[in-house]
Amino acid sequence: MADRGASALSLPDDWPAHPDPILALNRMGSFDWDLDTGLLQMDARAHEVFDVRPDEYDGHPETLAARVPRGEAMRLDTVVSQALKDGSENYGAYFRVRLRDGTLRWTHAQGYIRRDDTGRPRRIIGIVRDATQELAEAEGRREQAALDEARRMQTNVVELTTAALAHARTVDDVIEVLRDTHGLTRLGATSLVMGLVEAGRIRLVADGPENSFVPGTRITRIDEPYPMSEVVRTLTPRFIESPEEFARNYPILWPHITHLNITAAAYLPLIAQARPIGAIGLLYSDRHGFSPDDRNVILALGSSIAQSLQRAMLYEQESDLAHSLQRAMLPRTIPSVPGADVAVRYRSATVSGSLGRDIGGDWYDLIPLPGGRVGAVIGDVQGHDTHAASVMGQLRIVLRAYAAEGHPPATVMARASVFLHELDTDRFATCLYAEADLATGVVQVVRAGHIDPLVRLADGSCRRLPVPGGLPLGLSAEFGRLDYPVGTIELDPGATLLLCTDGLVEQPGADLDDGMKTLTALIAAGPHDVRDLADLLIEVAAERGGDDDVALLLLRRRTPHTPQPGGRLQQHVAPGDPEALVEARHMIRAAVAAWGAADRADEIELVADELITNALMHTEGSAVVTLRVLTGSERRLRVEVEDSSSALPRRREAGESGVSGRGLLLVDLLTDRWGVEARGGGKCVWCEFVALGAGTPDETG
Repeated sequence: MADRGASALSLPDDWPAHPDPILALNRMGSFDWDLDTGLLQMDARAHEVFDVRPDEYDGHPETLAARVPRGEAMRLDTVVSQALKDGSENYGAYFRVRLRDGTLRWTHAQGYIRRDDTGRPRRIIGIVRDATQELAEAEGRREQAALDEARRMQTNVVELTTAALAHARTVDDVIEVLRDTHGLTRLGATSLVMGLVEAGRIRLVADGPENSFVPGTRITRIDEPYPMSEVVRTLTPRFIESPEEFARNYPILWPHITHLNITAAAYLPLIAQARPIGAIGLLYSDRHGFSPDDRNVILALGSSIAQSLQRAMLYEQESDLAHSLQRAMLPRTIPSVPGADVAVRYRSATVSGSLGRDIGGDWYDLIPLPGGRVGAVIGDVQGHDTHAASVMGQLRIVLRAYAAEGHPPATVMARASVFLHELDTDRFATCLYAEADLATGVVQVVRAGHIDPLVRLADGSCRRLPVPGGLPLGLSAEFGRLDYPVGTIELDPGATLLLCTDGLVEQPGADLDDGMKTLTALIAAGPHDVRDLADLLIEVAAERGGDDDVALLLLRRRTPHTPQPGGRLQQHVAPGDPEALVEARHMIRAAVAAWGAADRADEIELVADELITNALMHTEGSAVVTLRVLTGSERRLRVEVEDSSSALPRRREAGESGVSGRGLLLVDLLTDRWGVEARGGGKCVWCEFVALGAGTPDETG
């Protein structure tokens, strides 16, 4: 072994001819080799290094052949010859010397080459020493460095695996991290098995490499003679250091896994909060035994796995509970609606790293109403947690109850807002309620801070339906603004009404209007069938991702094959609200046209307007206007205006110059029948018009 140039010997010209005392202090011997004569002179310490006595050495290097093995001598000659040839001033080499007792000793020689003026080498002066301890120390340092590197790599594996486990949300995520090539395989494990403790048994959740499953071990008792059962039972790790030990201790299991060529295995109990939650087994094909460091690293890794597994199991339990709550709060089934095709969809959000936040307060509902009408609801309670879901469930129930009681849409929304305000919660909700008469296609829409609905016409075109709205539920009651204007639209046969939450519309980095345009284009190009269209929309939402859930309701009015029965519409008109009065007039005109009585539209609108105005002027309260179709011997349209006053209207003479007093006169002249009915603490003024269109019975009066 040569080290030329690594530690040069530089001797001055006046170097002592007898440096023995100086070198002896450093446990070195010296030599002086005259290249012209070939004589190699050594001092006493050099004789000791070569283990020769002075009387055994005659000054010729060949005499040392008995002490320097042939292979070592050839290597040393090569080093010296090369140094002489290439003009080097010095050289150094490690070689072995055979001592008298036959043992080999590492030795180091270092020479300084003296040349004449022509560059010819004439003399080599050098030192020689016992290098056994030096090389042993160097080897020890190398071994220690290798050991330190191995420990560093093992620690690095633990750190990397622990960091990856920190992001695992489910048990499958934990298993995937451990199976990853950057995980346990860096520790040399060929594969792993893992089981979870459930009701006193161990359920296998990871069963090693392909074709390694042992029949009958999917679920095992803790008292059975298997290694995972043993470590769970004793809470003590089990290190199996040879195939013979495995076969001896687990004779039932071993015959089934001999084809895996397992040479060693480590089984660890996974302990969390002082109780076993599972066990893991690491299987090795090229390991024989475990050092103390190996065991410590594996135990540390087992502790990290146990903590991650506990978090994953807790997450899955919380997630199952949350989704069960979500399913319980949403309608189990959607009722069949005569004259309509309905599709509903729900997709929960997935919020990365947030336990329990993949549940939200979005909901939909479809409410059958008297007279062939149907109420469609879409809403979104603030937040993504179980509290939002529970509030959503309560709000869905009260909205359904208010609608089923027959309240007009504005009243349904106002009462729901008061309910949410009085509920012990800090949450608010956006909502849209649409009450549709499928016989006529008239739809009344009330919006509480929610996004507008969309409609796709029979020709496939799609557009947004701007609807005036009020504050979100809960906030409107808090700020004392319970007015919810009612928008009236007509849903033609073959047209589809689409209600959705903002999770279907909002996109990162884009505003709401852009999202609505994108959704409108997607609906226009989508399939005709509402179920296929709903699937497409929810798939697009899933691909886009996002941290908000999505609720979706589609209602398509079928093309009637026979004349359809009439229906019933109702609207609340508050005093001092001219917009509500305008909306009521629009509703009346749209309904009359849809019900086939366009020839009497002016008369009906004029009479209804008169009755509403009288109620607002003379009762100092609100009015509720109701339109319905009555069939008996003849088809009639009935207008009812309710107020909270029990005072009956009376006929007055207006006089030639009077500006009032003609209301009941108009009612009497333009209607076919009219009258007054007591309603609780108030009254209802009604009137009927014989319609020319034909129809089938719906309600009788």
